Amino acid sequence: MAQRILIVDDEKDLASTLAYNLEREGFDTVTAHTGRAALDAAADSSAALDLVILDLMLPDVSGFEVCRRFRQMDRLRDVPVIMLTAKGEEIDRVVGFEVGADDYVVKPFSVRELLLRVKAILRRRSSDSEPPVSEGSTIDFGLLKVDEGGHRVWVSGEEIRLTALEFRLLITFLARRGRVQTREVLLSDVWGIEAEVTTRTVDTHVKRLREKLGAAGAYIETLRGVGYRLKPRPDED
Repeated sequence: MAQRILIVDDEKDLASTLAYNLEREGFDTVTAHTGRAALDAAADSSAALDLVILDLMLPDVSGFEVCRRFRQMDRLRDVPVIMLTAKGEEIDRVVGFEVGADDYVVKPFSVRELLLRVKAILRRRSSDSEPPVSEGSTIDFGLLKVDEGGHRVWVSGEEIRLTALEFRLLITFLARRGRVQTREVLLSDVWGIEAEVTTRTVDTHVKRLREKLGAAGAYIETLRGVGYRLKPRPDED
């Protein structure tokens, strides 16, 4: 069965162009031009969604609010959302990720690049849903405890909620502790994107991951001009 993508954009020509190109790639599409129409489409139990492309500037309900409401619905809590917007300021990206967006594309953009991002996110989601190699495997690293099979994380005994992408980013750091990870490598290995696209998405997600990890966020070091590294040992200064 073809994967279904909801396209939400008040620019009807752009929405039609995206639908045409996605359908050429074998996807089914549903189109909405307002926030309320998007919420109605999302609530339609007969049309299960695999991904949402969501414009930020809608004529009624903002894309931020639409995304926030999506994340309150059980059936859409883990459905990936790519935000489209003419706003490129860092605060807009941060707010977008805070309300649950998985990726952020600034207009004008290349349709080919967006298709690459869609495929990468869906490929990653498919691999995340596969059974882990070792059921119940846990990782203990200082204040951190990670149940890799159950996609659960605790800091100092308190469970925290990470998005699927944040969890994948943390697992990547843990698997490569002590080794420098450039933004380009993380973009390729975590996001699955190997195109000439901005790497600021990586910076924003690392910042959000650190904030959610609290005291354990200090384990992730920034190496200016290079990238990021998880300390080899949690007690290393």
